[in-house]
Amino acid sequence: MRRELQRISGVGPKNESVLHTLGFFHFDQIAAWTSEQIAWVDDHLKFNGRIGREEWVKQAGLLAEGRNAEFERLYGTGGLKDDGGETRSGSRTRRT
Repeated sequence: MRRELQRISGVGPKNESVLHTLGFFHFDQIAAWTSEQIAWVDDHLKFNGRIGREEWVKQAGLLAEGRNAEFERLYGTGGLKDDGGETRSGSRTRRT
């Protein structure tokens, strides 16, 4: 299975696997989450609000719509590594 969901900043291999077991495989599914679904997944993953803080729904929406340039400006490369094995931060994920 492709590691698409790992493009979302904050979703690593383990989280992606859990999301798959919960039935989430595509960006458009996550982009459509209601506040109740976010709370349910957040509770299931024991994230204490991390989904909201990391803006998974917004990230997934940009990726589902193919707005890759805007996604990379805000969130960097997410989980994608360049040819040198590095990831790039965006304005929303840059550590200060």
